[in-house]
Amino acid sequence: MNACRKTMNDPQTADSRKPSANPGPPLQLVSIESGEPRGALAADPPLEPTDELMEELQRASERLESATPQEILRWAIARFAPRFTMATAFGPEGMTIIHMLAEIAPETPIFNLDTGYQFKETLELRERVKQRYGIEVEYKRPALSVEQYEAANGGPVYKTDPNRCCSDRKLSVLHEAANGQYAWASAIRRDQSPDRAKAPIVGWDRKFQLVKVSPLANWTKKEVWSLITTENIPYNPLHDQGFPSVGCQPCTRAVLVGEDERAGRWSGFKKTECGLHSS
Repeated sequence: MNACRKTMNDPQTADSRKPSANPGPPLQLVSIESGEPRGALAADPPLEPTDELMEELQRASERLESATPQEILRWAIARFAPRFTMATAFGPEGMTIIHMLAEIAPETPIFNLDTGYQFKETLELRERVKQRYGIEVEYKRPALSVEQYEAANGGPVYKTDPNRCCSDRKLSVLHEAANGQYAWASAIRRDQSPDRAKAPIVGWDRKFQLVKVSPLANWTKKEVWSLITTENIPYNPLHDQGFPSVGCQPCTRAVLVGEDERAGRWSGFKKTECGLHSS
């Protein structure tokens, strides 16, 4: 397996992936709901998106463009642990990073956003991770159960407003989980979708107000599955049944031949992301 991939030769493409030292509009540093600082701003001491930090992240991102995912994770752990964490939906990329963290820093806190709508096959992976690596992935859940949430809204919200459902049952939970952390690992790949194509290796996550590290940004699907096969990494059996991308059960279907690997997510809606990885 090719352990690292070189930076693309197109300077414009490479530049578009740099975390800007001037992040644009004023950063929202407090929670909309509470008015309290959030993300890394809620840590003690806080990590603030100063010009110096943004420049540091840009330099690191450029330097790590040709690094292996393991090297990227080692840098992130050395720089941000013990306030470095990871959210996982137990996808193939996430399982790959869990495998790497088990070797590099198994004490890294890892959590799953349990919306109440996940496939049973997804939930079963939590136990397989514990058995294989001795890592217990923590469930982070919304305040309301599925039954309470649907009763309060007159039925399943995902049928009429999947954006709101994702916000209520996933994004709000991640905001809480991110409070007090300096950085989190993302399992996105640039070749997964246009929304992810410009993701830097390291950058400031404006939505959740902490540093976002994407060690697999330069990897391909083939490289991910090569490592899974070589190292016998546990994975969701739904991937063998036509589900290359697995989210919540009501909003995920198998993809058809020739479709994008994320085409099975929120099929029938003009929606391609849950909101975790979009600005």
